Amino acid sequence: MHFDHAGIATDDATELAELYGTLFGLEIAHEEEFDGMRVVFLDCGNGYFELLEPLEEGTIARYLEEQGSGIHHLALATDDVEAALERTREHGVALVDEEPRPGAWGHSVAFLHPRDTGGILLEFVEH
Repeated sequence: MHFDHAGIATDDATELAELYGTLFGLEIAHEEEFDGMRVVFLDCGNGYFELLEPLEEGTIARYLEEQGSGIHHLALATDDVEAALERTREHGVALVDEEPRPGAWGHSVAFLHPRDTGGILLEFVEH
């Protein structure tokens, strides 16, 4: 496994992408509308910033209402998301997703519950 991306909740992905482009020289690697969100991936070299802008009511809209803008989750890339889930089950870690599901950019993803991961929502992502 290795670090893949940091998911950042924002009210305006375009504005934040422009700011990060100006400040850090980051360029857009991919963008799409997915699951009620606008998702923009900025290439950081060894990973991505995934900017998450809600387009309708849902998880990210609720997160912004409760927490405000900021890091929503951290993602680890794996070659086998199902095996990664099984390993976490064996260690008693609560899962948000019992099975992999479709994620942005066509990847399979699954989330681990923050109550068992040091307060951080963690995502497994299989490319």
